[in-house]
Order: sequence, then C-alpha cells, then structure tokens
Amino acid sequence: MKCFVIAMESEAKPIIDAMCVFEDRKVGNKHIVRGQLFDRDVAVLVCGVGKVNAACGTQYAIDKLEADEIINIGVAGGLNDGLKVGKVYSISQAVQYDFDLTQLNGTKIGTLDECKENYLPLLKSKLYPLKNLATGDRFNDSKTDYLLITQELNADIRDMECGAVAQVCMHSAVPLRSYKIISDLAGSGSTTEQYLKNLTECFETLKSELKNIAEEIYG
Repeated sequence: MKCFVIAMESEAKPIIDAMCVFEDRKVGNKHIVRGQLFDRDVAVLVCGVGKVNAACGTQYAIDKLEADEIINIGVAGGLNDGLKVGKVYSISQAVQYDFDLTQLNGTKIGTLDECKENYLPLLKSKLYPLKNLATGDRFNDSKTDYLLITQELNADIRDMECGAVAQVCMHSAVPLRSYKIISDLAGSGSTTEQYLKNLTECFETLKSELKNIAEEIYG
C-alpha cells in the first residue's frame, strides 16, 4: 500500500478531503488515515514537523501500515530564481545539511556514517521538474545556512523532513517519492511572512494537482 508521510495537518488536509476514509485514528501524536484515493488503497500519516518526527512516522508507516512505497509531500522553501511560488517540483535526491561528520570522517557535509555520498536518491517524477533538496531542523533566514545549502550542496529546495524520510526508506529498502510545493523564496523578504502569505495558494495547487500525482504514483 502507498502511504503519504506528511509533516502538518494543513498539508495533509487536501489529500484526506479527497479520500474515501475507512479509518481515522491517533497513535501517540501521529494522525493516521486509511481509505481510498481515486479508488486506490492509500494511507496518510501526519508525522509532525522535523527530522525525528519524520523518521519515526516513516518507520511506523513501513512496519505497522505495511507501506510498500512512501510519498512525502508538502510545502517547502525555494532557494533560487528557477523556482516559482505555488508550483510543484519533484525531488530527485535529498541531503541532510545539518548532519556533519566532516571532521571525523573527512566526508562531505550531509554524508551519513553508513554512506559514501551525501545525497540520497528518490524515485523521479516524469510530470514535474526535478530538483535537489536539503533537509535540516531549522526554519530561518540564516545567510550562513543559505550559502552552505546553495553553494556547497547545490540544493534548490529546503525543508525539515524529506532527508530523514529518505534515510529510513534507504535502510528499509522501500521506495520514496517526494513532491514539494514552493511556499517561499530565499531573497524575497522574510521567509516566515512569505510562508504564511502563500499557504492558501500552495494548498490550492495541491488540490488541483492531486489526481495527476496519484496517477503517477499508481502508474
């Protein structure tokens, strides 16, 4: 079964609203909904914000919901002029920019101790532009973070979950797709103000693109 792992209730709502719901429950602080989306079996797990929440939610989806594919979807920040607010992008690879074993292992920023490369690959979309994503447990306007993410890691998008989801999926040998809708752009003013201003547009995009996304997921 396909399972969406999503950080926030607001991001999950357009998907849940489109479902025929069979089960709706809470496990700890995780909200789990099971049913059908466009006549296909699906689950949605709202994991909470941040890498640990994302990792815990993803592992639960795999172990307890028997997910054979994870879809991470939600809003995220754009890092360059090639992206547009309210548009959907597919993540081709993800890295955790706040994971650093450089001093110990001599590896690149974001390289997990069990890996040789810092970016982890995802299933690639044929419908949406492919972008690199950097994940970290920070929501800020830090110039230092921006330079690290864009110049050293060559990332196009940043979020707080996808890289952790990718790590769990790698270890569980479960495929992962990720679709991100841009809520704010670096260099265009306060990230927080843009995020709050553009959320409605992002959720409208998700509603309008959901059937296309579902068709790609289910083939």
